[in-house]
Amino acid sequence: MFVDSHCHLSFPELAGRLPEIREAMAQAQVDRALCICTTLEEFDTVHALAMRYDNFWATVGVHPDNEGVTEPSLADLVSLSARPRVVAIGETGLDYYQMDERKGGRTVADMEWQRERFRIHIRAAQQVKKPLVIHTRAASEDTVRLLKEEGEDGSAGSAGGVFHCFTETAEVARAALDLGFYISFSGILTFKSAQDLRDVAAFVPMDRMLIETDSPYLAPVPYRGKTNNPSYVPFVAKQIAELRKLAVEEVAQATSANFERLFAGARS
Repeated sequence: MFVDSHCHLSFPELAGRLPEIREAMAQAQVDRALCICTTLEEFDTVHALAMRYDNFWATVGVHPDNEGVTEPSLADLVSLSARPRVVAIGETGLDYYQMDERKGGRTVADMEWQRERFRIHIRAAQQVKKPLVIHTRAASEDTVRLLKEEGEDGSAGSAGGVFHCFTETAEVARAALDLGFYISFSGILTFKSAQDLRDVAAFVPMDRMLIETDSPYLAPVPYRGKTNNPSYVPFVAKQIAELRKLAVEEVAQATSANFERLFAGARS
């Protein structure tokens, strides 16, 4: 019934608990999950999950915040995305959060390496006709600008994709929707401090919305502060159902249909 459109089951917090997690998913009626790649070094492990389990799929990409890892070329992304059960390019995008503290005092101008990496992912997605999984944090203006500059406008040549774990404003959501992208909400939506984000979730059309855990991070209430896993994604759906005055089954049906529409081939 439910789909977790973004999780990191290859991460050490979850990798050793897969039988337990899969049983919990079954009990929670979470029947599919998209396993997200964040480095090329990690790709084989992520892809192996999708090949081993018939309700998991994979992506290929290098997270914008990862340094000291293999830099992806266009050829790398195109080649790896052709493997079975790889349905998207990413996680990619821009991350300027706490840039000065974490990046040794660098400025936005110094982050050109991130922007060039993002452009390569966009071009790969367009070439292979698979959607992008977008991460943007403290960088929404540049994220939208680069997508536009690379021709992501919702037209036939666009890759499209999803802004995952959305935490931006309604204005950014409108910009993403105008470019043909989907918006995915995580357990942050359930946090007491997230009223502004709930207002955004009430605005985003149901036919452009996904749900996710981003596990092992961001566990929803009532598990906030604990290790997250895909079996908790119904709590995100429940929050959306309350906001939209819908039955949770309606949210599950809509977000699952959206997942299938966006990630072609990711059907159970």
